Amino acid sequence: MGRRGGLSSVLAQLKDVAPTNATVLITGETGTGKEVIARAVHELSPRRTRNLVTLNCAAVPTSLFESELFGHERGAFNGCDFQKVGRLELANQGTLFLDEVGDIPIEIQPKLLRALQEREFERLGNTRATRVDVRIVAATNGDLWQMVQDREFRDDLYYRLNVFPLVLTATSRKKERHPRICGVLRRTFRLFHG
Repeated sequence: MGRRGGLSSVLAQLKDVAPTNATVLITGETGTGKEVIARAVHELSPRRTRNLVTLNCAAVPTSLFESELFGHERGAFNGCDFQKVGRLELANQGTLFLDEVGDIPIEIQPKLLRALQEREFERLGNTRATRVDVRIVAATNGDLWQMVQDREFRDDLYYRLNVFPLVLTATSRKKERHPRICGVLRRTFRLFHG
């Protein structure tokens, strides 16, 4: 299991989890390097030659979220005259990074949970399931556990995402930290890939 710690602890955990297919939940304040760590998880994994697809959950309007995540068929809703492949399908064989995962609309959460459990989903307007093999890396600057307590986030989805938690701690010297993280990640990447 992941644990709280400083940069060296997080990097050691990163080296442990990256080669696996475990789902990773990265938590930390804004500016702590969650996206950098998410990219490192992908780049140090066997999936590194496949897509790393990012979905900023906070930036997608609720009305479009399901289509953005799962895609849709032509004619699925009024004015829809084209088929769209969703982020989950685009990440097949690779990694899907769900940034600000706490902002996933509550009504979409059961569908995402099912897709993660069954490794399949249905595009909007389609009844045929599409199989996927996707590693999930999620990140949030919020307190997902508190959101579960407040019934704003499903507990079963929380446990499905929190398989390997990585907790990034804040630092008062954030601008100095990123070059250090990048340097360590470059050295780690070279160790793994020559």
